[in-house]
Amino acid sequence: MNSSDLNSYKHIYLINKNSKVRLWFFFCILVFLIFLFLPWTQNIRAKGTVTTLYQDQRPQQVNTIIGGRVMKWHIKEGDYVQAGDTLVQLTEVKTDYLDPALLQRTQEQLAGKQQSVEYYKSKVGVTGQQINAINNGLQLKLNQLVNKLKQLDLKMQSDSMDMVAAINEFNISNKQFGRQKNMYDSGLVSLTQLETRNHQYQQALAKKISAENKLANTGQEITITRIEMSALQQENLEKVSKAQGDQFQSLTQIATGQSDVAKLQNQFASYSIRNGMYYILASQSGQIVKAQKAGIGEFVKDGDMIAEIVPDKIEYAVEMYVDPLNLPLIAAGQKVRFLFDGFPAIVFSGWPGASSGTFGGKIVAVESNVSANGKFRVLVQEDDKDKPWPVELKMGTGAQGISLLNNVPVWYELWRNINGFPPDYYKKEDLKNKNKK
Repeated sequence: MNSSDLNSYKHIYLINKNSKVRLWFFFCILVFLIFLFLPWTQNIRAKGTVTTLYQDQRPQQVNTIIGGRVMKWHIKEGDYVQAGDTLVQLTEVKTDYLDPALLQRTQEQLAGKQQSVEYYKSKVGVTGQQINAINNGLQLKLNQLVNKLKQLDLKMQSDSMDMVAAINEFNISNKQFGRQKNMYDSGLVSLTQLETRNHQYQQALAKKISAENKLANTGQEITITRIEMSALQQENLEKVSKAQGDQFQSLTQIATGQSDVAKLQNQFASYSIRNGMYYILASQSGQIVKAQKAGIGEFVKDGDMIAEIVPDKIEYAVEMYVDPLNLPLIAAGQKVRFLFDGFPAIVFSGWPGASSGTFGGKIVAVESNVSANGKFRVLVQEDDKDKPWPVELKMGTGAQGISLLNNVPVWYELWRNINGFPPDYYKKEDLKNKNKK
């Protein structure tokens, strides 16, 4: 029997068979050439974490505003709370605030100080009336003295006329007495007649002296009256100055009292607000995490963190970090595809349309300052024109971003990577103009 007639020999040795290796070789070459000319979407990959663009939606610390001692916990870690819910109740530990009637006593002090200010205001009003009364009394006395001066001026004029008449009469009597004496010496008149003339002369002299004295007395009275007016004005000035001094002192007391009133009002308001700070409330709705204090009776200081609240309503975003080499390729409004940790996905980086399990995003901000890790921070929010992000996302979840760039052939992308060239740089506006053309 010939060995070529055996079936086993026919299956092992294929010498007489027509080989299809060449056909498959050329087919693979053809597929590879076609593959080289397929479109490829250039991209940049960057790692990041889930966060939010809004500060009030990030985890918030619950801090104590005042120091105290923990009296009661109303929550435990993991609880969900609503905004305004009581978290912790504190009790006072500072000696300045231990008085249970502190508010009432402060209010009484405030009322007493306000009453004192009103009393000083009344005193200022009374002092003003006193000053007006002093000035009015002075004016009346001055008017009286002015009238007296007018009367004395008239009297002085009358006394002056009387003195002139007395002088004239004295001169006449003096001449008559002289002639009479000469006639008596000549023996023409008697001694009796001479004595009569002498008597008349003495009377005229007395009238003259009396008139001069009256005139001098009137002048003296005028001087005394003027001095009295000056004395009254000086006395009035002293009284008014003293009253004004009392008035200014009362005004000073009023200003000091008003300052004390403002201080007490501030203290009363501070005490009232402090009484409301013994209950620490939730600033927003969310889950309680990271409770810091151990239990009842533990002391807390001003500003200590009690716990942390993770908000339950969050508009998620992703912060990713881009190398400085790729920063010029990133711009606001650019599309990004994300792979979130814990969510399965099939990714073809060059064909984003063929990928499955990825989620779309849109760049909203590129920070201009380099971060501590030597990269630039980029913020990306959910693309409202793409499918929504998973509701199961949590803050801090890892994310891998694929920033989509220009569309090029596969051969060009291979050539670029072999030579270490960066992806093509283009702007969104340039792409729009190209599409229009």
